[in-house]
Amino acid sequence: MTKATGTPARARPAKARHKTTKITPRQREQAGEGLLNKHWRSYFLQALAATSNVSAAAEEAGVSISRAYKARREHPDFARQWREALLEGYEHLEMEVLGYLRDPDPKRKMDVANALRLLAAHRETVAKERAYREEEDEQAVLESIDAFIEDMRQRRFANEAILAEHKPEAGNVA
Repeated sequence: MTKATGTPARARPAKARHKTTKITPRQREQAGEGLLNKHWRSYFLQALAATSNVSAAAEEAGVSISRAYKARREHPDFARQWREALLEGYEHLEMEVLGYLRDPDPKRKMDVANALRLLAAHRETVAKERAYREEEDEQAVLESIDAFIEDMRQRRFANEAILAEHKPEAGNVA
């Protein structure tokens, strides 16, 4: 019970614990993983943006697919970067398909039907990510405007204070 209201106090929800699991050397060996490069995430994200393929990106980074998914689950920043890399990959694919359709090169094979199917299958994910980016951009603009207005207020108060100091009093008019 709280003293002020006489209503039962609500228990605070327990802080969510972040469960991390260890990958043993045996599991690493079974997954075909050798010693990890400390920059594997950067390599993974670059390859993911280039290929839009998690398996290929994991192979390029020298990690198992399960390690990549585990890192995505446990690290929200990495999950955000993963989504951004996929969005970039889909944008690359869109441009490649568009370029191929505008100027088909007989030397270059492209399965346009499968590329279009892939783009259609992930259209909603891509749309959500683009909307999220636009919302972030909009929020940054609003924050910038708020900061600008606050700066103007502060300057106005400072100017008013300066003017008040130098304002001649009513009896001392020359």
